[in-house]
Order: sequence, then structure tokens, then C-alpha cells
Amino acid sequence: MSKPKSNNAKTISVALILCLVCSVLVSAVAVGLKPSQVENARLDRNKNILVAAGLYNAESDTADDVVERFKEFDVEIVDLAAGNYLDDEQLVEVGIPDRNAYDASQATKNAALSEDLGSNDLASIGRVPKYAKVYVKNDDAGNPEMVVLPIQGYGLWGTIYGFLTLESDMNTIKGISFYEHKETPGLGARIEEAEWRAKWQGIHSYDENGEVATGVTKAGNPKENWVDGISGATLTGRGVSNMIQFWLGDYGYKPYLDALRQESGETIDNAETQAQLSNDKAAQPTTELAAKSPVANGKEA
Repeated sequence: MSKPKSNNAKTISVALILCLVCSVLVSAVAVGLKPSQVENARLDRNKNILVAAGLYNAESDTADDVVERFKEFDVEIVDLAAGNYLDDEQLVEVGIPDRNAYDASQATKNAALSEDLGSNDLASIGRVPKYAKVYVKNDDAGNPEMVVLPIQGYGLWGTIYGFLTLESDMNTIKGISFYEHKETPGLGARIEEAEWRAKWQGIHSYDENGEVATGVTKAGNPKENWVDGISGATLTGRGVSNMIQFWLGDYGYKPYLDALRQESGETIDNAETQAQLSNDKAAQPTTELAAKSPVANGKEA
């Protein structure tokens, strides 16, 4: 009796059908999980904003705490060159229909929303967005209590993303956090550790001449108003240092911070005194930037 011949066409057809079914199932799951993934990413970002602002306790705070506490912040879009906020109408005019959905990192891929840095690229990011999203927490009088600034720059293996928070004097660093990077575990990745991040607290961003006056030194080489680097992670430290200096400089947030400081009557040479007074709750600087530049008072959950 002869054995039945195998039907190659039938085998291939079955395999193709199985692949198609599996592809549909995987796609359906991916689409179904997308809203959760987006929400988790937003929650993680907001948590890191609170970490940089010193308003998050990893041991006790829940996701609900993050959502509720983040409501204390106004979401603003800043024209980096001019240093002023954009209102909703101005945002539409420049091509940003939704302030909450705006991603400055993605904007660097759009020539209309970014500029080539050329030789001014200290942070090695290629292009800088024309408009940045910042997070402002105001006091009961409506004056800036702190401002959280997104920052990014190239480390050893890739781009490091984080947040830098300045106190009401727009000079004293309140905190810093890093939420995405490709640095070496146990070495450069230690920039995430609370102990190292705490070294930034109280550092002054600018000197009396308005020049950026801080950064990261090589490990074991302390320098006043600078943060000691991590042993074995010199290039990561250099990347963080360059990133900080870039975003505090003329191509970053300096025009915006200068505008806030000017409106409050603050000057760099008395910023340290003002910061101490603020810490003692004896005085709070005021700002009229909202009156000078239209503010949409955006909120983001």
C-alpha cells in the first residue's frame, strides 16, 4: 500500500492562517493596552516631576497621591528665545493645538518647531525646541513657588532625560530627577540614586554676573557650588554637567528665568539672600510675568 503524499500547499496555507490569526490577536492586545500604556507613561513622568520638586515619598505615596499632588502645578508652554508664556491662541498659531499633549522632545524632529544648534550644542542634542513645556507651582498669592524644567542631554551611551527644579528665586536648585537613560548599571546609572540627587539641593545655578555657575566635577575633585561626580562614571557626569549648563544657558531656559526674575525685581547678586529668606518663610518674591505674557493656566492630570 502506498503512503499518502504530503500536501505542501495545504501545510503552507495552514501556517499562513495561523500567522495571520496570531498577528491579529497581538495587534488587538497592543491596541487594547495602548491607553493603559499611555496613562502609565504619564503617571511615571508626573511622579518624576514630583520627585524633582521634592514632593514625592516613594515609601508611602500611591498613584492617586501623584495624580492629586500634580494638580498643584500649572502646565505652561514657554517661548525659549523670548522667555514668555504662550496662550492657547498663540499655541495654535505656532502649531501646538494641545499644551498637555505637546512633547518638546518630539518637536525637535519638526523643523518648524525647532532650531539646529550647530556649534552651540553643548548637550549634544542636535536641535533645540523653540517652545518648552514647564511646570509651575504657585503659592497662595499666585506667585511662582517653584518651577520644574525638563532637561535632556547625551551621556555615555545615549540621551539622558530628566527634570530640574528651581526655587522661587529662579536660581537655587531644589531638586533633580532622571527618568530615562542608557547609562551603565552600577556606574553611570547611579545618577538615579536619591543620595547623589540630594547633592544638588541648595546649589546655585548662576553667579553674580548671571553666568551658569554649577555642574559636575570629576569624582574626588570637589569644587564649591558643584556636585561631586560618581567614581567610574566620568563620561556620564560630564554629560549631566553639559546638560545642566546648556539648559540653564542662553539657548535653554535662561531668557525665561531672567524674565521671571526681572518681573519680581530679583537679581542674581541677591538671589542667595532671597533664597534664605524664602526657606525661613520670611519673604516670598513676586512675579508679574502672567500679566506681561498671556497665561492659559493649563492643567495636566
